[in-house]
Amino acid sequence: MDDTSGRQASASVTGDARDWVNILARYRSPNQLRSTFELGVTMAAFLALWVAAWLALSISYWLAAVIAVVNGGFLLRLFIIQHDCGHSAFFNNRHVGDWIGRALGVLTLTPYDVWKRTHSIHHSASGNLDKRGMGDVHTLTVEEYRELSPWGRLVYRLYRHPLVLFGLGPAYLFMLQNRLPIGLMRAGAKYWVSAMGTNAAIGLALALIIWFGGLMPFLLVFLPTSMVAASVGVWLFYVQHQFEETQWDHATDWQLHDAALHGSSHYVLPGVLRWLTGNIGVHHVHHLYARIPFYRLTEVLHDHPALAEAQRLSVMESFACVKLQLWDERQRRLLSHAEARQLYGR
Repeated sequence: MDDTSGRQASASVTGDARDWVNILARYRSPNQLRSTFELGVTMAAFLALWVAAWLALSISYWLAAVIAVVNGGFLLRLFIIQHDCGHSAFFNNRHVGDWIGRALGVLTLTPYDVWKRTHSIHHSASGNLDKRGMGDVHTLTVEEYRELSPWGRLVYRLYRHPLVLFGLGPAYLFMLQNRLPIGLMRAGAKYWVSAMGTNAAIGLALALIIWFGGLMPFLLVFLPTSMVAASVGVWLFYVQHQFEETQWDHATDWQLHDAALHGSSHYVLPGVLRWLTGNIGVHHVHHLYARIPFYRLTEVLHDHPALAEAQRLSVMESFACVKLQLWDERQRRLLSHAEARQLYGR
């Protein structure tokens, strides 16, 4: 099936994107008991594993590190809860959700109010070629890449290399970039307060960890847990929009709901990973209606099989997305550099 027929098939399965907004509105209300339970069980598991890893330091550094790595999954889930708070999707009281989000931001190394604003911009411009650069993975069109100097091409390819995107990139983003309100430096004091307040709380927490436990809890518990959550989180964000038949358009042709539905993947994960990632793989539904709590996304798929079949991306298929780095405006799909050379030469 070629790209055009594939897109037509996807469109026929899901229908008009705007029609789905009214249908999905019925799922927007969070269940307060369920939200409290999801927060409580995730936090309890995260803290229990943190303590277990700390205690394991007296037995084996390797054991402590392994426990810390596993705990990265629960930290990632706390980020998903923070994410839902940012969309006002987790509690009916927005102020409660915001303060829980701010508290979780200390654990996830993410200043909540800064992230909330930049993530909102991502949702409002995802798939818009004329509004790239805020809260997205930098993506060039084939023509833009061909117009770069050799140095510019090298920089782009290094940026998109897996070791950078999923290794150095997450470390830079969560350890360094998040310490300042990047992108909102002149947007008001609120974002500086968010960043500096989060920094102060993180600094206090780390000082206490080192004071009571020395460097090993920092090096073998805090860092592995944080970096695993960061790298997996960046990977999830990547495959949610960087798949072959995603959707990009210039502003004149871009439409919010179409971009949300057809430009986001349905990342089909095994049950345990689906739970740890808070159903964020159901990303096409999330982008179309961000106010739906993560624990109701599977309910949407159950009630609407058409959405369950749209933009499906398996774990094995997702690995091939890493090589797709250039948007072809003619064929309307992401290409690898090899495919671009084959089609258009150097």
